[in-house]
Amino acid sequence: MNDEPALTYVYAAAVPTPRLDAVLPGLHGVEDAPVAFLAPHAAAPGAPAFLTSRVPADRWSEEALRARFEDLDWLEGTARAHHRVIEALTAHTTVLPLRMATLYRDDARALAALREQRPALAERLALLAHHTEYGVKAYVTPDPGTPGPGADDAAGTAPRSPGKAYLQARRAQHHAREDRYRQAGVAAERIAAVAARYAAHVVRHPVQTGPLSDGGAGENVLNDACLVADDQADAFRAAVREAGRDLPGVRVEVTGPWAPYSFATLPAPPAPTGTADPPGPRP
Repeated sequence: MNDEPALTYVYAAAVPTPRLDAVLPGLHGVEDAPVAFLAPHAAAPGAPAFLTSRVPADRWSEEALRARFEDLDWLEGTARAHHRVIEALTAHTTVLPLRMATLYRDDARALAALREQRPALAERLALLAHHTEYGVKAYVTPDPGTPGPGADDAAGTAPRSPGKAYLQARRAQHHAREDRYRQAGVAAERIAAVAARYAAHVVRHPVQTGPLSDGGAGENVLNDACLVADDQADAFRAAVREAGRDLPGVRVEVTGPWAPYSFATLPAPPAPTGTADPPGPRP
């Protein structure tokens, strides 16, 4: 990066391997900066290292980030660049993703954090090895509607007054809504049983609302992330789909595989110049 003042951007932790040595030369992240391993010179074989880039200090300082995080286009592009690095690494090894915009003033401070957190990093990488994250969501589907006041005529019954028809329709809607939520409770119990059988760990995320919800498909009432062994993935997905069968008014979906963002939480790194939670998906 020439002689410009630069910060160290950390994407993830992973154990260096020959397979990654072949991937890194063509891998670029935020600011289109090349990605490289950062590890102590005397690191033991199999010890975790950071995957990093050098980024311009003037655009990644705390003050600059406060303004840039208000720019949704920049935020989306940066999140995509961060995630692209994680995805490329995950295809070849176990990766512990770190939060978007995890920054240190220089490589020396990043290395100090790496040394301090090495036991926790190694423990979490061991947890994630040969496992993948999957998302499980349940939705209460929209009410298809109730018969209007004229439905009596079509059915050949005596017509009701408009007031009585309205009250009966409202009552029917209320009962239908209660029934859908009961069915959603059954789905949640079934999903919990599937997770107990197949998932090494489960994280329960807040349900999605507003722009994050699946527009028009219903109300999101369950939003879990499950860490599943790779050799159990097919059986897990099939069991989740089966959990949603025969439950009118409820839709269950399983998504993934995903990089294990939901299971990457570590103690906050010491004295980074700026950090922020990633804005994206999960999916």
